[in-house]
Amino acid sequence: MDMDKIKQNISPCIWGAVVGAGALAIVGFNWGGWLTAANAEEMTQASLTEQLVPICVAQFNMDSEKDSKLADMKRGSIWARGDFVIKQGWATMPGSKEADRKVAADCAIKIAV
Repeated sequence: MDMDKIKQNISPCIWGAVVGAGALAIVGFNWGGWLTAANAEEMTQASLTEQLVPICVAQFNMDSEKDSKLADMKRGSIWARGDFVIKQGWATMPGSKEADRKVAADCAIKIAV
């Protein structure tokens, strides 16, 4: 076999591999359940927040001054409610030193309803 015939046979194989890899990636990420690291991290954070908000609400409900504090929170800016929840310590989980801002914001929405 001479070099020209080998080049002719390899070119379609390379193009087939490139197109196949592209198709595999499209199918895998759209319908195959594949995730990028960023998407996996985002989903993990959303799930964690979803699990922690009820704890925040429970800590709010255990506060003996919850009614007056809730009234204070509602009088303030809607944008500052998450910070208010953090300041009260409701969004600080047992064993943690700091509160999560997303948990605090979602908790504020739940308790303000």
